[in-house]
Amino acid sequence: MLSMNSKTLTADALRLYQEGDFENAARLFGEAASAFQALGKPLDAAEMKNNQSVALLQSGDAQASFEATIGTPEIFAAGGDFRREGMAYGNQATALTALGKMNEAANSYQQAATALEKAGEDQLRASVMQAIAGIQLRQGKLMQALLSMQIGLAGVKHPTIKQKILRGLLRFRT
Repeated sequence: MLSMNSKTLTADALRLYQEGDFENAARLFGEAASAFQALGKPLDAAEMKNNQSVALLQSGDAQASFEATIGTPEIFAAGGDFRREGMAYGNQATALTALGKMNEAANSYQQAATALEKAGEDQLRASVMQAIAGIQLRQGKLMQALLSMQIGLAGVKHPTIKQKILRGLLRFRT
C-alpha cells in the first residue's frame, strides 16, 4: 500500500510540476520522499527531495529549495550513484546562487563537477563548469572563469558545434 502511495504521489507531483503548479508539486514531492523513506528506499527519497528542491526554486522559495537538498548528495554518493550526486550538488548550487551565496554556490558546483566526472557525464560536467565560470565572471575573476570554461570543455568527448567554437575561441584567447 505504501509503495503504491509513493508511486501515486510521484506521478501526481510530476503532473502538477508539468502544469506549472510548483507549490503543490513541491508539497507532493516532499510527501513522496517521506513515503520512500518509510519504505527503506533512501535513494528514491533523496531523488524526491531533489525534485522538491527544483519545484521550490521554481515557486520562488530559494531557501526551502536549498534546505530540501541538504544531505542528498551524500546519500547518492553512499549508494555509488555519482550522476545523481552531481545533480544534487547542482541543485544545491542553483539554490545558493538564487540566495546570492556565490562562494558556497561555486563550491557546490565544483563538487557537482567532480561527481559528474566520476559518472562519465561530460556534457553535464561542462554545463556545471560553465555555471562556475559565470559566477567567477560576476566576481570579476576573468582568468579563473576562462580556465573553468577550458577545463569543462576539455573533458567533452563529443562536443556540440557551439562547444567546438568556444574551445577554439578559448584556445585563441590563452
